Amino acid sequence: MMLTPDNKLKKLIVIGDRVLIRLAKPSEQTASGLYLPPGVQEKEKVQQGYVIKAGPGYAIPLPVENESWKPEEEQVKYIPLQAKEGDLAIFLLSGATEVMYENEKYFIVPQSAILMLEREEAF
Repeated sequence: MMLTPDNKLKKLIVIGDRVLIRLAKPSEQTASGLYLPPGVQEKEKVQQGYVIKAGPGYAIPLPVENESWKPEEEQVKYIPLQAKEGDLAIFLLSGATEVMYENEKYFIVPQSAILMLEREEAF
């Protein structure tokens, strides 16, 4: 599920180094064959899901000399996240926060709880 302009999730803004993830169905397997075996999923310590939205990243502290001539939004810089929309993420459930939004379950996961990403690159 990718984010589209008419998507109900467009109102959500993910903060900082977090990503919004929708769990993959237990039977879902990627084109390259990556999936979590049922034994791992039953223990619920590790889960897999698709990145729906990603935050801007890690904020970099501003230098002491503030550049007041720049608009405020240009003064904040971020180190971007590795996770991008559409990636399949394998993540630690213990680091995730479960949320319900419009009757669907999602997880808000800090990048530090993501163990691995699979990205379908277009070559």
